[in-house]
Amino acid sequence: MLPPRSLDEDGRPERGWQKVVSSSPLKRLEDEEKEQQRRSETVHVGLRLTIMGVVILGLFSAMLVRLWSLQVLEGSKYHAEALNLVTRSVPISPPRGLIVARNGAVLVGDKVEPVVTLNRQVALADPAVVQRLAVELAITVRQIRADLANQQDSIYEPVPVEVGVPESAIVYLSEHQSLFPGVAVSYVAERTYPFGDLAAQTLGYVADISASELKALAKYGYVPSDVIGQSGIEAQYERWLHGRAGHEILRVDAAGDPVGTPVTYSPVIGDSVVTNIDVGLQEEVQKALDAQLSSLQSQGLPVTSGSVVVLDPQNGAVLAMESAPTYNPAWWVGGISEAHYRYITSPRNNQPLLNRAIQGLYTPGSTFKLATATAALQDGLITPSTIINDTGSFTIPPPCAGSGCTFINGDGVVLGPIDITTAITASDDVFFYTLGYDFWASASRFGTMPIQKYASAYGFGTSTGVDLPGEYSGQVDSPALRKLQHAEAPKAFPYVYYGAGDNVNMAFGQGETLITPLQLATAYATFANGGTRYAPEVAAGIVSPAGRVVRVFKPKVLGHVTISPTNYQAMLSGFEGAITNVATGTAGSVFAGTNPPYPYSKLPLAGKTGTATTSNNPNAPPTALFVAFGPATGSTSAPRYVVAVVIPHAGYGASAAAPVARQVFQYLINHPVGQVSFHLSPFGN
Repeated sequence: MLPPRSLDEDGRPERGWQKVVSSSPLKRLEDEEKEQQRRSETVHVGLRLTIMGVVILGLFSAMLVRLWSLQVLEGSKYHAEALNLVTRSVPISPPRGLIVARNGAVLVGDKVEPVVTLNRQVALADPAVVQRLAVELAITVRQIRADLANQQDSIYEPVPVEVGVPESAIVYLSEHQSLFPGVAVSYVAERTYPFGDLAAQTLGYVADISASELKALAKYGYVPSDVIGQSGIEAQYERWLHGRAGHEILRVDAAGDPVGTPVTYSPVIGDSVVTNIDVGLQEEVQKALDAQLSSLQSQGLPVTSGSVVVLDPQNGAVLAMESAPTYNPAWWVGGISEAHYRYITSPRNNQPLLNRAIQGLYTPGSTFKLATATAALQDGLITPSTIINDTGSFTIPPPCAGSGCTFINGDGVVLGPIDITTAITASDDVFFYTLGYDFWASASRFGTMPIQKYASAYGFGTSTGVDLPGEYSGQVDSPALRKLQHAEAPKAFPYVYYGAGDNVNMAFGQGETLITPLQLATAYATFANGGTRYAPEVAAGIVSPAGRVVRVFKPKVLGHVTISPTNYQAMLSGFEGAITNVATGTAGSVFAGTNPPYPYSKLPLAGKTGTATTSNNPNAPPTALFVAFGPATGSTSAPRYVVAVVIPHAGYGASAAAPVARQVFQYLINHPVGQVSFHLSPFGN
């Protein structure tokens, strides 16, 4: 029997391994569509694979090109950046240049001092070391922590915590290094002052550079560890004195700790400033002023300050400049202590930081008569032979009425008919009251401010141009000043009126006029040399560390005062008489007195006293002023010295201020000021 036939998927019998049934036309069409669909899908898949392959190949190609660029074309650049990640540059402050006197004596120098430093990272890791170090150095923990917290310095630079430590402390720290990890002793150049507090305000002081100062000066090479001049010559010539910073290249590990041996590029020391100051003269000026202040205080006078200026009238050189009270600028070295800072800033200590020669403002009193006399003679209000009758008082004519219209001579003096020469010699007030009123009454002819015009030409009420920072310009009373004062402070100055009485006051140096001692010296230096006003100059020149003269400061002419020879001689005779005329000269008894009297023949002098009542306290003792120059022009030699002395609340100019000037001139007779020397020994090499 035959086996049964199998059926296909459609239920039809098969013939062996083949289908035995035939396909219909519809069936064949369906099969063909399926086959085409299968082939189409196969083509699409292949196309996608091809595109993906191309994209991947492109990406790999770009990556290979970039790698080649980084390694070949830019390899050196990124190599340097990689090295920068493991090296750090630590700045090194340069030693400052010197400040020397005209003969080469060092006024401000540099001294290598030991400084104890502390590593920030170690201090953070071991706070106990801060406590131990504070105990050993006898300073506070707060002080050390404040130093560590100063973010201005490089984090890779050890933090200085104490300068000038004693040798015993250095030895102890070195022998007990295990107790003081991160503590080291290095050496820095610090400012020294061989003459102590001599000319302290003029020379100035230095202090650590502040963040704002560093921001402004970084472009000039300043670094966070620098000190910078804060006042005086130190500040005025900072850019010369500073020098050029060096740096140290350190390699650091991943933790930021220095490793290996550093590479050091040494700093360059700053230039030296040669001044016009004569050391011996400056010392004598200080001694004379201090002695006089002590003498006045012993008499019960409320004297706490004073100032002296000595100029060369031929070029404006500042030969000496003293301001009392003073202080020791060495207090600032290594950071000023709280006690010293309180002392120099306390009002009860009368502001020792203030340089009264350029920042003290004083009513000039009769010393201002220089400007009034020049204006009256040069503008033709009077002549040298004009006579004015001094009856002991002067009354402003109507419509002025009342006691405020009458002005009297000091001490009730009555001199009778006098000329300008006698008026200057005796410092006669009635003569100058009259000039002040006559100028006011003749404003249509002379203008409203003829005296102020000459005062400005002499330098009153304007900057002297001295090469020191912080100078005050002062002021000369005038209608314009009253309006300005009212505009700036209407409550303090409620009135703008300026009348005949105000002009009378102004003519003999009272009212709202305020001057500095340097302005007083400059004005009389201008008269002494015949009318040329020079800018006062403390510095004479700059010398490099190698001893090369970098710059010499030439005299600066700021203006001229024209005085005819006849008028000049009339005024000069009056100024000479103020010192030589024992009978009527206001300072005659001072220079003729004591045993022996002043040797006028060796150094002839001319000068003027001033006694000024302060408007804010008329009951206080007056301000004493005195100014003189010599040799007087009437001699064979041109004037070489002008000495101006101002002592507030000291009494009369003749008795309180003139003795200081006399002592200074007597010193100059035996110790004349020599030429400036720029021949400094090379240093810093």
